[in-house]
Amino acid sequence: MITIQQIIETVKAAGRIMLEAKDIAAGVEEKEGHANFVTAYDKKVQEFLEAKLMRLMPEAVFVGEEEEDHPAIREGYAFIVDPIDGTTNFMKGYCVSAVSVGLLKDGVPFMGAVYNPYLDEVFYAEAGKGAFCNGKPIHVSGKPLAKGIVIVGTAPYYRELYDKTFEMIRYYFDRSLDIRRSGSAALDLCNVASGRAELFFEMRLQPWDFAAGSLIVTEAGGTVSTVEGEPLRFDRGISVIASGCEKSFLEN
Repeated sequence: MITIQQIIETVKAAGRIMLEAKDIAAGVEEKEGHANFVTAYDKKVQEFLEAKLMRLMPEAVFVGEEEEDHPAIREGYAFIVDPIDGTTNFMKGYCVSAVSVGLLKDGVPFMGAVYNPYLDEVFYAEAGKGAFCNGKPIHVSGKPLAKGIVIVGTAPYYRELYDKTFEMIRYYFDRSLDIRRSGSAALDLCNVASGRAELFFEMRLQPWDFAAGSLIVTEAGGTVSTVEGEPLRFDRGISVIASGCEKSFLEN
């Protein structure tokens, strides 16, 4: 059975590939959707992660962002992986990107690690064992939204969600200290988990964006669901809202 320490070591090794990247723009391809890109390093990091993780746990299935076909994840163990969360940031040299590895057991988050190589911060959690950053326990802030920061994702690949997204941004802007936008949902979730922000939402994310981060938030004492209030699912794209507020976001 793989350990959380082995996952941590793996994501940190993958992060070093990002730090050593050169001529990133030379290997950029466009994917379906507005401003949706993949670099040669996304593929290189995913290949590294798949090889390493499957050696450590061959009984698991591997679901990576840069694959066209994804296996079923409802039974047994499944790695849900984003090799570089924040690809546009990575392309532009805007150093807010992360490696994200979630491990599901029978469709439910079991372990997760998110590594920001630029700050050398690794956030991680195991179900029922709390959440940590670089070995130190973390917890959501517990502050009211009026004294909190709201992080938003703009779902740029999905034009049909723009109006609703910016309507919600204005709603939370009026009820919080301010709004932030980083470009990495995995890190946004970790910032809620560590009490750096009180709320995060995005109108559509894919499972590899939140499989690890959602566990880290809940183990840090926060709540995560769809914007509509439904439980998360990990077999398709959904909306995500994570709260570390004193009260539920629905009560603000």
